[in-house]
Amino acid sequence: MAKITLHLRSHDGASRSLVAPTGQSLMRAATRAGVEEIAADCGGCLTCATCHVYVDAPWLASLKPAGPDELAMLEMTADERRPNSRLSCQLELSTELDGLTVELPQRQY
Repeated sequence: MAKITLHLRSHDGASRSLVAPTGQSLMRAATRAGVEEIAADCGGCLTCATCHVYVDAPWLASLKPAGPDELAMLEMTADERRPNSRLSCQLELSTELDGLTVELPQRQY
């Protein structure tokens, strides 16, 4: 299984990188790495919107479009919804996403 590097930037500007295997969600990789800004209360079942992230613009075209269920859940984010808002549980890591950069919202609740 291939591994990719992800770059996470907190709302306060602090950044960190992590290496994760392909085939899992960004949410799973982040929670396994102890990223506290991604609460992931539902564990990736697409029922809570507590894994909200802002995908940096250059990466948006590399992602599969959000489906209707994700779009509905994005209406319930605690922090501002933006055009680049996504739920990290719906972002499956692949080699095409090596170097993916996302911003973590200030709050998930």
